Amino acid sequence: MTEQEKQIRLTSAEIAPLWAQYMNDSASACILSYFLEKAEDQEIKPVIEHGLELTKSHIQKTTSFFTDEKYAIPQGFKIEEDVVLTAPRLYSDSIVLQFIYQMARGGLTTYSAAVSLAVRADLTEYFIECLSETMQLYKMSKDLLLSKGLFNRSPYLPNMTEVELVKKQEFMWDIIRDKRPLNAPEIANLYADYQRNAQGSAILTGFAQVAQAKEVKKYFIRGIEIAQKQLKLFGGKLEESKLPVPTTWTSEVTESTANTFSDKLMMFFTTTLTSLSIGYYGIGIATSPRIDLGVLYNRLSAEVQLFAEDGANIMIKNKWLEQPPMASDRDDLISKK
Repeated sequence: MTEQEKQIRLTSAEIAPLWAQYMNDSASACILSYFLEKAEDQEIKPVIEHGLELTKSHIQKTTSFFTDEKYAIPQGFKIEEDVVLTAPRLYSDSIVLQFIYQMARGGLTTYSAAVSLAVRADLTEYFIECLSETMQLYKMSKDLLLSKGLFNRSPYLPNMTEVELVKKQEFMWDIIRDKRPLNAPEIANLYADYQRNAQGSAILTGFAQVAQAKEVKKYFIRGIEIAQKQLKLFGGKLEESKLPVPTTWTSEVTESTANTFSDKLMMFFTTTLTSLSIGYYGIGIATSPRIDLGVLYNRLSAEVQLFAEDGANIMIKNKWLEQPPMASDRDDLISKK
């Protein structure tokens, strides 16, 4: 970074992804350290190691950015406080690999956004580097899932032999009568949303088994119930068009009930996954011309938003929710004078 660039402060659009990255990576470092400690599959272990190396590298770099900018470093999460590495195995290596794959997919989205928001040259280069690293982790996890026969491909479609134009408004508006078959973007979204809910249901099952506080355990059970209901709805839409439904992963959770992750860490991960779901459902609404799917996604988004709000309230009550950097409260400053 040049001397001139050092005089340019980071904008809110640059600070926001750095703060979120520190929080996410400090949490991921705890989770991945535990996964690595319990890994038995010698092919999956290097993928976990690579993911953990990336998170640790990102924590160091974001810490450096915050220090240079004289920003307080977030508390985040710490291995010695938020995970018991000696706890029994909670998830199979297969579900761990699925977890890394899904997290890498989410990272591709967030880092792409971070690149588009960064203005300062050093931040632009850093987020491009993060995006490239995450693409590599995504490819590693995807290729290994494929080689192990664990990857669920989305449904195939018949080859298009000619271009067709929409001839009726029923393409969008037919709600009461028989609906047209799903189109490719709708299938892709429904299939991916089903997979994410299946993964979430399995992860929350493990969280519920090892949660310490009753209200936290109750919250995870509610999350499982929401995920299971949404699995039925997404699966039902796929089956209406005679399309296959992906497999679920709850059977890959062990019977361990030992203290493994702190309630704070598990609540953070749950609220993070919930926030991602709301964003993906928004994509589903935007890319589906079929009104019944728009209605479905809107309804599910409202349900998930309420779940996220209740989760935030639990975190606030227990002093687990860190406040991100904010604008100055000018009214409050003026009133103090």
